[in-house]
Amino acid sequence: MELTARRKKSSPAGSLLPIEESLAELAVLAVSAGAHVCERLLQQRPSFDPSTLVGSGKLEELRTLVASREADVVIFDHELGGMQQRNLEKALGCRVVDRTQLILDIFALRARTREGQLQVELAQLNYLLPRLTGRGTSMSRLGGGIGTRGPGETQLETDRRRIHKRIKRLEDDLEAVRGSRGVQRRQRQAVPLLTLALAGYTNAGKSTLFNRLTEAGVLVDARMFATLDPTVRQVTLPSRRRVLLSDTVGFIRQLPTTLVKAFRATLEEVVEASLVLHVIDASAPGVTEHCEHVRAVLAEIGAEKTPQLLVLNKSDALAPGQGDRDSVLTRLRGEAGGIRAVWVSARTGDGLDDLLRVIDQMLPDDPIAAVVFHFPRDEYARVSFVHEFARVRSERYTENGCEVEADAPLSVRHRLAAFEVHPGS
Repeated sequence: MELTARRKKSSPAGSLLPIEESLAELAVLAVSAGAHVCERLLQQRPSFDPSTLVGSGKLEELRTLVASREADVVIFDHELGGMQQRNLEKALGCRVVDRTQLILDIFALRARTREGQLQVELAQLNYLLPRLTGRGTSMSRLGGGIGTRGPGETQLETDRRRIHKRIKRLEDDLEAVRGSRGVQRRQRQAVPLLTLALAGYTNAGKSTLFNRLTEAGVLVDARMFATLDPTVRQVTLPSRRRVLLSDTVGFIRQLPTTLVKAFRATLEEVVEASLVLHVIDASAPGVTEHCEHVRAVLAEIGAEKTPQLLVLNKSDALAPGQGDRDSVLTRLRGEAGGIRAVWVSARTGDGLDDLLRVIDQMLPDDPIAAVVFHFPRDEYARVSFVHEFARVRSERYTENGCEVEADAPLSVRHRLAAFEVHPGS
């Protein structure tokens, strides 16, 4: 049966987006989860009802709409407590979820690798745990017979203990994944390649840009959170330097804290990067707010001090009413504290040459110098390393080994310092 969804939204505290735009974003999330949006409903009130979030009149209106449209689920653009969720489901006669649960469902649908599935399950259990309270005495298993102590262990306590055990197991598994990532990262760092990380609001075009720069063939989908698992590929810059580019999960307004914690192993790729390419959908109505949310998440994971380059994507889709490029750039730079920016269109390829040139300028210097290496016979494997990461001028084999003359970056010279031949030696 096709899932149909009705949304009810109250103005969330601290939201930077206009109410209508936030509700539209919720609708896009619902469609990404496979739902069909059949109705939207708004309510603004001075305070939330502690039992149902909305007032009694609005609840009755919502119940009538659910019945008339035969809706299967109501999605609130505000986090619901466990008691509120149960009261609403009882009153409306259908499933009720909030924004956080919806995002968790989408992540569960998109996770493909074992790591991603572990991360999503951990986030779901951390979300569920505080919502077990309040199921009532029906959860109790009564002890029978003379001399018993009355009600025995409740099902609630059993569920809570089982969830805690599962969370501990998932955390241990993810810690092992984090250790493996650390080993892989150290292996990459042993090779003189700097790392770039793509970050940005979901559906900003990161995967399309990643494919343009690397020809990686990563899934490109207009749905939110189409790709969760990070991919790393090499990119050659105009200076002939090669760098590693990693694609990461997209961010979103009110990204659940449980997800940020669960995906910390993946997001470490951003923290360890030499440069973060903050990809922005310049044609989005809430572009400034999107930037703010991304920067908030970067600060939360400890990447706020990593150098950033604003990549203003979808330049070809900028509507006339949104102002010219200069006005958009001025607004974003004001929010970003003067961070450098480049206009691109990942769809058409426009501006990619400028992007690579600016990346080359912003990365740490790795000056190239002429050098001679001498490799003994048991170190011939390093000759191919020089061919891969330097420009070889000549190569001569003798009885004592191989002598290579090359123009090599400083990072390569550090790596092969023991084999460098100095003048007069």
